[in-house]
Amino acid sequence: MTGSLPDNFVGDLRALFGHRLDLGEATRRQHGGSESHFPTVASDAVVYPLTTAEVVALVRMCVTARVPLIPFGAGTSLEGHVTPVRGGVTVDLGRLDAILSVNAADFDCTVQAGLRRESLNAHLRDQGLFFPVDPGANATLGGMASTRASGTTTVRYGAMRESVLALRVVTPDGRDIMTSRRARKSSAGYDLTRLMIGAEGTLGIITEVSLRLQAIPEAIAAAVCGFSTLAGAVDTVVDCLQAGVPLARVEILDDVQMRAVNLWAKLNYPEVTTLFFEFHGSERAVADQAALTSDIAMAHGGGDFAWARRPEERSRLWKARHEAYYAALGLRPGCVGWPTDVCVPISRLAECILETKRDLVAAQVVAPILGHVGDGNFHVIFVVDPDNPAELANAERLNARLVERALAMDGTCTGEHGVGIGKQTWLEAELGEAVDVMRTIKRALDPHDLFNPGKIFSL
Repeated sequence: MTGSLPDNFVGDLRALFGHRLDLGEATRRQHGGSESHFPTVASDAVVYPLTTAEVVALVRMCVTARVPLIPFGAGTSLEGHVTPVRGGVTVDLGRLDAILSVNAADFDCTVQAGLRRESLNAHLRDQGLFFPVDPGANATLGGMASTRASGTTTVRYGAMRESVLALRVVTPDGRDIMTSRRARKSSAGYDLTRLMIGAEGTLGIITEVSLRLQAIPEAIAAAVCGFSTLAGAVDTVVDCLQAGVPLARVEILDDVQMRAVNLWAKLNYPEVTTLFFEFHGSERAVADQAALTSDIAMAHGGGDFAWARRPEERSRLWKARHEAYYAALGLRPGCVGWPTDVCVPISRLAECILETKRDLVAAQVVAPILGHVGDGNFHVIFVVDPDNPAELANAERLNARLVERALAMDGTCTGEHGVGIGKQTWLEAELGEAVDVMRTIKRALDPHDLFNPGKIFSL
């Protein structure tokens, strides 16, 4: 369906949502845009449900009228996940933001899908617990589950795939289901929880999430270390992992990204390839981890560690890392970012990053490299003029070379950004006929292709 919604349907929406129905163009465009280079497409309406029952009623209305639905969390995804390519109703879940239960003895909690991860951690702090998955953005927990998010702490604590115990989901036929219970493991039937994680809203609308929690470590220390070569930085991480160092975070930023971070965050780190580390554990364990890591780094051309031990120092350090995307945009004011990511086996990571860096230098483009190097996952942020077709074509060519290189190394076209509308061709190249199996599942659950249509693959 395209264009405006039928008058009678708009009336039904208004009856269900009242003032929580927004037909204003600015709001519709805000919910159809992206922080990336994809063009903004306005949805036909935006609604703000307060309960799962309202989502059920909305789904049944939309199925009857054949109107597409696009779930929306915080709008921080980077591959056009919330772009309403066929119009329809954007379902903003941001007001479904309650913490339903915290089971401290079981190290888990249940929250509504619109709750943001920073709000959850602020609530948990007094109980000595935290939720570790940190994609950088202050995303919603439902959105993080839907895109199978990961981030800076995945090397130690895992991604959303490992952190979600159960989901409450409204299916495309209007059923309200629980995918699992809170038990830490189960062999009961199909794993519907994992099916919904990473489905990007194409198989259901998540309204509640049950999550594993972790104990706040006794001691936390962060450090920054610059390297004379990019290869030395990557080899340091590989050696640390092989030596069994339980790194909590280890992020790589190349020289271009460090220049951007210094300018953006008013820092003065050397503008060389740099690793950001964080260590968790007891005071003794953190000291031992740091000493061993420092020795390994020095053997690979690393400099002295610049330490951040106080909470405010660590916050400033990781704020600078999390705002790396905006820092990159600051290198070319007026341009837009085209962030992409791949993930390869850790043994091929140095080769993949080095070949990518050579491509970028040869092409003379502004494109910082950064990433979660402990997972084999890294990002390139192309900073391009959206009105310059040659620049866009060059970025597309370099991105294609990057993904082809990762696939040739038995990696993936996306380690954490997801497929959305930007990586569909590469998903086919990566998984082949497995994508047809995904289409079969999609057709079985959503025969009218109304749930976030046009994402992951085309039907």
